[in-house]
Amino acid sequence: MISEPELVGEDGPGSSSDVVSGFDPEQGPGDGGRRRWHGALWGVAGALTASALWAAAVFGYGIGGDGKPDARGYRVESDSCAAMELKELAGALGVPAAKPATELDGIEHPALHRIRCTVDFTTAVRRGPGSAEDSGWATGYHASLTAELHKETDPRPEFEASSTLTEVDGSGVERVERVPDLGDLAYLLVMEDEALSVRVVEGGAVVTLTLSAWLSYTEGDEEMPEAPEEPETLAYRADLISDTRAVMKALKTG
Repeated sequence: MISEPELVGEDGPGSSSDVVSGFDPEQGPGDGGRRRWHGALWGVAGALTASALWAAAVFGYGIGGDGKPDARGYRVESDSCAAMELKELAGALGVPAAKPATELDGIEHPALHRIRCTVDFTTAVRRGPGSAEDSGWATGYHASLTAELHKETDPRPEFEASSTLTEVDGSGVERVERVPDLGDLAYLLVMEDEALSVRVVEGGAVVTLTLSAWLSYTEGDEEMPEAPEEPETLAYRADLISDTRAVMKALKTG
């Protein structure tokens, strides 16, 4: 069970049923009137409390007066993968081999818009002496973006529940960290297979940027060369967070 991520009742006295209700048609004007007045005060206090909670929801969580989440200026459409420039990761890992590819499971529905985009960075190949070009060890990095814009229901409760995930797409979650000053709420998930995932919610928008590494061997006629070290992703945590921030900005201006 993943614990709460870190940054890097009963009625009270005097709340008897007659005071709360305050309505008894057989009671006289004296003491009963006092009860009715107390009941009215409780009703006003309850209304004020409800109003305060609603105001907190509107201004704290980006819920509009109609109960729908605030888009906060985000635009998520079929061409939004252009927001996935990933300049910081490209500077650290090398220029991506191609422009981001759009996955086929996007959604464009009155209640939800969603896109998925992927990009592969330049791979490194280690070959043994005399090995053919298509044989040897290869390592590389893969980035994926999922952007959602919820238009009918507030995504924050389900998003907060994601901080308790113990597995994502078959990979165990090693730990979850809070990311400060990013959206309304943001988490960094560190997976057991060396993948990193930054997840952010802001109003009705949910953005997830994931970086994973891979290592594979293509067999040739020659003796297999020594395997290189497993590629790591944790060293690129700051780059991933910076690129997530840039993607969110691009989704607003795009």
